[in-house]
Amino acid sequence: MTIIDIIEKKKNKQELTVEEINFFVNGFTDGSIPDYQISPLLMAILLNGMTDNETFAMTNAMLHSGDVVDMSALGGTVVDKHSTGGIGDSTTLALAPILACCGVYVAKMSGRGLGFTGGTIDKLESIPNFDTALSEEEFFNVVKSVGCAVIGQTANLAPADKKFYALRDVTGTVNSIPLICASIMSKKLASGSDTILLDVKYGSGAFMPNPKSALELAKKMVTIGTLAGKRIGALITDMQQPLSDHVGNSLEIIGIVEVLNGKKNRLYYEIKEVALRLLALTGKYTLASAEVAFQDAIDSGKALNKFAEMVEAQHGDASYILHPEKFVIGTKDVVVADKSGYVTHMVAADIGRAVTHMGGGRMQKTDSIDFSVGVIMKVQLGSKVNKGDVLCEVYHNGKGLDEAKSLIANAITIGRKPIPEHKIAYAYVHKDGVELY
Repeated sequence: MTIIDIIEKKKNKQELTVEEINFFVNGFTDGSIPDYQISPLLMAILLNGMTDNETFAMTNAMLHSGDVVDMSALGGTVVDKHSTGGIGDSTTLALAPILACCGVYVAKMSGRGLGFTGGTIDKLESIPNFDTALSEEEFFNVVKSVGCAVIGQTANLAPADKKFYALRDVTGTVNSIPLICASIMSKKLASGSDTILLDVKYGSGAFMPNPKSALELAKKMVTIGTLAGKRIGALITDMQQPLSDHVGNSLEIIGIVEVLNGKKNRLYYEIKEVALRLLALTGKYTLASAEVAFQDAIDSGKALNKFAEMVEAQHGDASYILHPEKFVIGTKDVVVADKSGYVTHMVAADIGRAVTHMGGGRMQKTDSIDFSVGVIMKVQLGSKVNKGDVLCEVYHNGKGLDEAKSLIANAITIGRKPIPEHKIAYAYVHKDGVELY
């Protein structure tokens, strides 16, 4: 077989075999097939799609292009959560200790932020001395002893995905459901968990623009995970406004501590929904018993202490978790309402961009991050405001303040009439179907 034959076959809307998919994935990864031949194949996939069998074969080939983590020696249920990302999405930071308190292991490999969405690893590194680059042995030992650990993705986890994504990014082929699915699932399946909950977000602050596209991606990923023998489900959740009240690295840690201390905001209810679905997926809990365990973990203070324990085990200063006032944050400014009414719309991505302009995110991988800058939202969709009310607090160190405030002010629309309440979750997808909320 040749790469030309494979391109022609997919161009003519024919289904590729497992052998053909292995051929082009392995060839591109090892350099024997050049990018100028893979580019038209990716475009053909974008235009003509892939069947579930093709998508699974591509996921499997990318999965086995590098290391596959084995967590079976832990001797218990190992769970993982993947979010497609969004503004103020710090769910993992509370979810990991909560789930550990509920008797399951959380071995989480997360990424850094690029552009307007923040990365879990960057947020954790705002905690002094926190180590996100543990060795494989130390990572395993922390998970075993504490119940949870969060580290950066290893260099050799699904290396094929890194090559394919870099090429997709410059050839206009990012927005393909099968290619997105293979990218995400190859890494998730390589990470060693037996139970996986996918949090697929839609809206102005997320990659998928609407519930329909998010649902299509979720169904495909659940199918692939099920074919791989995993217990897997997917939540479709709203990202039409920042998920947390706090946006920015140190600020999001502070926001997580507030949730673990019992603050009931949008982030709390998102974390709760993800935790309940994930615990039920393990088979150890019903949704009702999962809710009891979740609430006990927070109300008893166990989850907060578990977070501090994880931080200490990963060489961080746990006193920042128990005393978040120790975090250094920037100088406070505010954005105020220019008229009275109701918050009817937000461009969540622009709130993320505002933080990036102040130095709180990266536009290039080599950019350094100012952990102390960010935004604390004082309103959400549906909030009633009077002219002059504070919409958000902006914490800065001088860089990009005017542009950030302008972005935020233009991102928040105030209308005359109230709007319906925004639900956090739109649907839950599992191997047997879809449950709408």
